[in-house]
Amino acid sequence: MVAIRRIALTLALAVPALPATWAQETSSSSAAPAAQTQPAEPGSQSVQARIRARREQRQQQAIHDTYGHPYEVFVGGGYLRFKPGPNLQKVTMYSWDVAVTRYFDQKLGVTADARGYYGTPFVGLNDFSITRPAISTYGFLVGPTYRLYKRPKYSVSARALGGVAVGNFSGDTNGFKPSTLGLYDDSNTYAISGGVVGEANISPNLSLRLSGDYYGTGFGSDLQNSVGFTYGFVYRFGKQ
Repeated sequence: MVAIRRIALTLALAVPALPATWAQETSSSSAAPAAQTQPAEPGSQSVQARIRARREQRQQQAIHDTYGHPYEVFVGGGYLRFKPGPNLQKVTMYSWDVAVTRYFDQKLGVTADARGYYGTPFVGLNDFSITRPAISTYGFLVGPTYRLYKRPKYSVSARALGGVAVGNFSGDTNGFKPSTLGLYDDSNTYAISGGVVGEANISPNLSLRLSGDYYGTGFGSDLQNSVGFTYGFVYRFGKQ
């Protein structure tokens, strides 16, 4: 009888505790999968995003420091293949070139350009004993310039200019009329120019420029389609 009473007492004490034990086990088993499916902290992604944002911010600041100047001065030289007379072969002309650009924002500006070309064309054998007279032409042009592509280290622009060309073909003809040597006569005419301009930046204020140019003039009522290039230094200054 004593043993039976002890077993009954043990069961009476154990039964009320079973629901609590089952509930604890159930919550533990359900919490484990939840912990396993919880997404990882996006710490590494946040760091990479911040690095990219800082890099982009530095790049934009460098672009602003470089192309935020409203004024730009170019000084350099050039090369051109030019036809000096209606029936003469093209001659190599070497030049100086000075240009000033006023930018209204980081892309669009207006350029005023002055240039001078010098060469010695071969005019053939003649009765005047003048076979290679020195000639020169000068251009004064203005027009828009537009930056197509800009980065802290380099930029690419396009420009279209128009103006006046002055021809000096008689300076080395010993008083003879240039047309008697096959050259164009001295005159003033129109000039048009267009090209693509590439610049490599040395600093925010200074860069190296190389530009491929088309240069058209109308001496002798003809159209001289000339192709060449210019090169030199660009200095930027001022604040927008």
